[in-house]
Amino acid sequence: MESNATQAETADRSILPAAYAAPGQRVPARALRLGGRFRLTGIETGDFDQAETLGTAPLQLRLRSGGFAALFPYGTVVVIGVSPAAEEALLHRLADRVEGRLGAPAVVATEIEIGTGAKISGDVITVRDLSASSLYIVADALAKNAALAFEEEEVRRVLEVLEPFASDLADTGRLPRNRRRMLRTVGHALRTHHRLIERVEVEDRPELLDDGDADRLHDVLAHAWHFKKRAKALSRRLSVIEVMTSALTELIDAQREIRLEALIVLLIALEMSVYFYELFIRGG
Repeated sequence: MESNATQAETADRSILPAAYAAPGQRVPARALRLGGRFRLTGIETGDFDQAETLGTAPLQLRLRSGGFAALFPYGTVVVIGVSPAAEEALLHRLADRVEGRLGAPAVVATEIEIGTGAKISGDVITVRDLSASSLYIVADALAKNAALAFEEEEVRRVLEVLEPFASDLADTGRLPRNRRRMLRTVGHALRTHHRLIERVEVEDRPELLDDGDADRLHDVLAHAWHFKKRAKALSRRLSVIEVMTSALTELIDAQREIRLEALIVLLIALEMSVYFYELFIRGG
C-alpha cells in the first residue's frame, strides 16, 4: 500500500505523461546547442503550439504534444520526453530566433528514470520524480554540458591549427611563408576567443527555490560531468590561445615593419643611383 501511495504521489508531481512515471520507464532527454544566442524577447507560448509556461528564467515549457522543453539564452534548447516529430517542430519555430547559428548543433543525449534518489550511471540519470523542479535541474545541467562540449571542440580546433605555426617558428625561427593562411588562422582564433569570452557560467547554481532534492540533484550532475574541472581547463586553454595569437600578431606586425623599412632603403638607394647617374654619367 505504501509503495502504491508513493507511486501515486510521484505521478501527481510529474509534469510528463503518466506512462513515464511507471517503474523502469526511461525518458529521453537531449540538449542541442544551436548557435551563439537565442532572441527570446517578445516570445509567447502561442509561438509553441499553446505550450504551458512553467518558468521564465530560462523559459520552461510543457508542450501540448507532450514533454518538457527549456530554452537557455546561450543558444541551447533542452527537450525531455519529447517525440522526434515534436522536437523537429519546436526547432523549426526557433529557427529565426537563433543568432550565430552553428553548421551542425552540438548535441548531448541521456535518459532519465525514477528511483529512490539522485544519481547518474553511464547515460542514465536517476531522479526521485519528474516534477518541474527536477526536470529544470536536469535541463540546466544538460545545457551546460552541451555548452562545455561545444567550447571544448572549438578550442581544440583552434589549438590544432595554431600548433604547426608555433612548431615551425620554434624549429626555424622564421614565420611561415604562407602569410595569408597565417592571417586567416589568427583571425579564426581571435573570433573564437571573442565568442568564448562570454562563456556559459557553468559553476553558477540555478534557482532551486530551497528545494533540497533539486539541490542534491544539481550537485550530483555537476560532479559527474566535472563542470568545475572542465571550466578551469577551458580557461587555461583560452589563455594559451590569447598568448599565441598575440605573439603571432606582433610578429606579423614586426615583419611588416621590416619589409616597409627594407622598401624605404631600396627606394633611397634607387634615388641615389639616379642622382649619381645624372651627376657623373650624363654630366661627364
